[in-house]
Amino acid sequence: QVQLVESGGGLVQAGGSLRLSCAASGRTFSTYRMGWFRQAPGKEREFVGAKNWIGANTYYADSVKGRFTISRDNAENTVYLQMNSLKPEDTAVYYCAAATYYTLSYTLPSTYNYWGQGTQVTVSS
Repeated sequence: QVQLVESGGGLVQAGGSLRLSCAASGRTFSTYRMGWFRQAPGKEREFVGAKNWIGANTYYADSVKGRFTISRDNAENTVYLQMNSLKPEDTAVYYCAAATYYTLSYTLPSTYNYWGQGTQVTVSS
């Protein structure tokens, strides 16, 4: 079992920044990849980015590339999502997720087997 707890959401004006944290506990040594997803009201859960727990491979959705950065602190078992130049369309509940096995896809929610509770990010225009 892996437990994930997100924090850092809030209200920010367009153009501002937020940093989300995802603290992992439990069998974190079994984690292969960490992902960030978001879900806006009435929309499907959307891939934001992912980072392998070991190694440097990091992936981003086109909509956030160049604005969002995923980083990792293995000693603290924490993954971060730094969000810059935020836009109103970034408004959503943001979730972190853990995959404990390899899959070719890293964008599908179904390939992650542990999820956090989500944190709200609201970007005002």
